Amino acid sequence: MSKSPTNQFKQIIPDVENFTQDETWRIFRISSEFVDSFETMSAYRNLVTVFGSARTKKDSPVYQDCVRMGELLVQHGYGVISGGGPGIMEASNRGAIQEDGVSIGLNIKLPMEQHSNPYQTESLYFRYFCIRKVCFLKYSTAAVAYPGGFGTLDELSEALTMVQTRKVNRIPIALVGKKFWTPLLDWFRDTLLAEGMISPEDLDLYKVVDSADEAMEYIRVWHAKYGIPSTVKNQV
Repeated sequence: MSKSPTNQFKQIIPDVENFTQDETWRIFRISSEFVDSFETMSAYRNLVTVFGSARTKKDSPVYQDCVRMGELLVQHGYGVISGGGPGIMEASNRGAIQEDGVSIGLNIKLPMEQHSNPYQTESLYFRYFCIRKVCFLKYSTAAVAYPGGFGTLDELSEALTMVQTRKVNRIPIALVGKKFWTPLLDWFRDTLLAEGMISPEDLDLYKVVDSADEAMEYIRVWHAKYGIPSTVKNQV
C-alpha cells in the first residue's frame, strides 16, 4: 500500500505540526504587509522610485547627484520612493525633503547595512523583500537606477522584467552613470541579444544617462510624449 501524502511529508519534516502552524502564520504576516502597504501607498500619485547602493558615501559625487535627483523630481511635480536606507536611498529622500516634497521610504529589516534614513515623510517597514519589491513598481510612474550592488541589480532586473512582460504599465527607466552601467549594457547587447535571450526592442526599455539633470529630462520628455502611466492598473 502506498504511503499517504501526509505520512510522506512527516518523513521529510518530523515536526510537521509545528511546521505547518508556522507556515500558516507566515501567510498571515505576508497578507498583513500587503494590506498595510497598499493602504498607505494608494494615497499617493506621481511617484518615482530611485534605486542604488546603500554603501555610497555622502561625500561621493554620485551621492550629491542623487540629492539633486530628488530635488528635481519634486520640482517637476513628482514624489520620491526609495528603499529608506543609507547611501543612494538617503540621497534621493534628502533631495525630496529639501524641496518639501513627498519622500517615501520602503524600509527592509536586515541584519546589516539597512537603517532608516531621517529624510522620509512616510516610512513603511517590511519583513519580506517580495512585498517591498511589489510596492516599488506598483506605485511608480518612472524608475531611476544609480550604481549599486546585488540589491540594485535585482531591483533593476525586476523592473525591466515586469515592463518587458507587461505585468506593469510601461514606465521610463533611467540608468545614471554611463561608465558604471556600460559593461552590463554591452553584455545585454553582445550576449543576451546575440544569443536570442532578449529581443531588439528590449534594449529600448531603458536609457543610460550621466546625471540627474539628464535623467529628469528623459522622464519629463517621456511622460510628455506618452503620458504619465496610471499605477491603478498595475498588475504587480
